[in-house]
Amino acid sequence: MKKKSLFLMSFLLVLSTFLAACGGGNDGDEGGDTADQGAAGEERAQVLNLIETSEIPSMDSTLATDSVSFNVMNNVFEGLYRLGENDEPVLGMAAEEPTVSEDGKTYTFTIRDAQWTNGDPVTAQNFEYAWKKALNPDTGAEYAYIMYDIKNAAKVNSGELPVDELGVKAVDEKTLEVTLETPVPYFTALLSFATFYPQHEGFITEQGDQYGLEANTTIYNGPFVLSDWKHEQSFQLKKNADYWDAETVQLEEVNYNIVKDTSTSVNLYETDKADITGLSAEFVDKYKSDENFKTRADTSVFFLRFNQANEVLANVNARKAIDSGYDKQGLVDVLLNNGSMPAYYLVPADFVTGPDGNDYRETNGNFGAFDAAKAGEYWATAKEELGKDTFELELLNYDSESSRKIGEFLKEQLETSLPGLTVTISQQPFAQKLDLESAGDYDMSFAGWGPDYPDPMTFIDMFVTDGAHNQMGYSNPEYDKLVEQAKGELLSDLDARWTALLDAEKILFEDQAISPMYQRGTSYLERPYVKDVLRHSFGADSSLKWAHIE
Repeated sequence: MKKKSLFLMSFLLVLSTFLAACGGGNDGDEGGDTADQGAAGEERAQVLNLIETSEIPSMDSTLATDSVSFNVMNNVFEGLYRLGENDEPVLGMAAEEPTVSEDGKTYTFTIRDAQWTNGDPVTAQNFEYAWKKALNPDTGAEYAYIMYDIKNAAKVNSGELPVDELGVKAVDEKTLEVTLETPVPYFTALLSFATFYPQHEGFITEQGDQYGLEANTTIYNGPFVLSDWKHEQSFQLKKNADYWDAETVQLEEVNYNIVKDTSTSVNLYETDKADITGLSAEFVDKYKSDENFKTRADTSVFFLRFNQANEVLANVNARKAIDSGYDKQGLVDVLLNNGSMPAYYLVPADFVTGPDGNDYRETNGNFGAFDAAKAGEYWATAKEELGKDTFELELLNYDSESSRKIGEFLKEQLETSLPGLTVTISQQPFAQKLDLESAGDYDMSFAGWGPDYPDPMTFIDMFVTDGAHNQMGYSNPEYDKLVEQAKGELLSDLDARWTALLDAEKILFEDQAISPMYQRGTSYLERPYVKDVLRHSFGADSSLKWAHIE
């Protein structure tokens, strides 16, 4: 998920996707008077002040592709399930666990008595409408593929079948029947993902092309509502009094400031206007002995996309030269300094285990390493094959301070290792950067991905031919075949499926389709009175439903 980004994803996401979950900032002092509140038994207000590093790109759950959007939506919307402690799916709009057919393909859900913030009930039709909308080819939803486990979903999305042939049906107002192509072991966890949220057709029709663009052109069914949205400046969540489980929700208000540089966010924390702040390298050294300093391992992987529409990057030796030509260990030790580790892979470490009980990463090992001499050899071969000695490549980057430093690091390293190469950097705001990637309007792009569900496929199927998140013209028929088998016939043979997923990653790096950079770690400061913010290893980065101020 997460082009973040990503997510779900650049160092913007190194901070941004994490901070969407737990960063701090507010342009007022609400909830931040740490010297006075709580003293002498005084009760502290249930107000949490956080920081985000980018604007929300979309509040339409069928169109969102990034971690910032997913994090906000996870707290204002709710699907059949949501993620609870230890990433276990817990009942959301589903009133009880579904009835499952003997062959494991048909799920029958009962929708609980819940309502939208306009007072209308949440119905099975809301789910049928939203899912069909996401898969309708006219919608152009990049995440439609995540629903392909549903019967006929791929054919509906390609236009081969009408949307009415999709295997989802509102039997009545409170009964939803879902039929799958094949049994999926992680299906309930998948249903917590944003693309599976319900939508209110009548309200969306009324709003037209304004739906999801403002706080008041969206209605909500989750623990909070988006109550205020000052674009590119701030946004605010307030407790949803009409939420079915409102008694559980303790926070009354969550304030986000949009701040692009770490020094400003740290200053907000120091002046009691932010309750949590992420830390970049220089601040890690400053605060690592602070009692509120924390670190956390992550499952997001950041990498360079190579757009093979570019003549240079269509050359495998050029791609291998770039991957070998910069110091990933130095990147994490010097620039990040936050618990991140160099990545020589796509599927992260400590994420999922196979049928044999072994971690995917331990089984498949690493691919590639920093080797300036080998990079030079690959580069010399690429020059000979391309018939040129000088090249210019543009690096598409995010516009945060930390992203700028990483871009400059890559430029210096690659221009040193690869004589004749000039790297220019194009820094873009988050939403525009995502648009340029989707349009294929770039050479190299600093990108990242966080898992959407607990299976290696959430990373592997990104790079199938013409995949919605491929976005770089990569194609390998053998790779595509392994992914197709792992999504279909091999679901009944989990050992063979696991082998197919391992082999697919090997092919990706034989082709050097991407250059992995690091697996994210996060260092941050968090006030001791902030309790029970759930951080997730897949899907949205965090949940605030159970969070509270002590």
